[in-house]
Amino acid sequence: MAVHDDCKLKFLELKAKRTYRFIVYKIEEKQKQVVVEKLGEPANSYDDFSASLPADECRYAVYDFDFVT
Repeated sequence: MAVHDDCKLKFLELKAKRTYRFIVYKIEEKQKQVVVEKLGEPANSYDDFSASLPADECRYAVYDFDFVT
């Protein structure tokens, strides 16, 4: 199973620049690789994130959770 180059680039943007609130990845069966399915805007909430996940299919996801220490 391969991972599309865009997956890593979008993750690094989220991590370094906080460009996205979340990233949802899916397995593309035809291409046999993991691809970016959805990008959440920084203003999106956790509810927006959970609503973007399908109820009956598997997904990989990264969520940038704000917290105070």
